[in-house]
Amino acid sequence: MASTPRRPTNALDAAEALFRKPAPRAEVAPARTAAPGAREAVTLKIDQAVLEHFQNDGPGWQDRINDVLRTYVEGQPE
Repeated sequence: MASTPRRPTNALDAAEALFRKPAPRAEVAPARTAAPGAREAVTLKIDQAVLEHFQNDGPGWQDRINDVLRTYVEGQPE
C-alpha cells in the first residue's frame, strides 16, 4: 500500500502548501443566555428528610423548594 508523505517532498508542492487557504473552522455557538424567570432542570442531592418535608404537602414540592431557595438568596448581601 503506497502512502503519501505527510510533508511535500518537492519545492513547488511545499510552496503551494504555504499559501493554501486553511480549512474553514466550525463556528462557535454563541453563549446561551436564559430568559428572565426561566427555569433550568438540574440534579440536586438533598437529605431524604428535607425531600419528605416538601413532598408531604403534595404536588408543587419543587416550586416550594425553589421559593425557599429564592428567599434565602434574596436575603444575602450582594
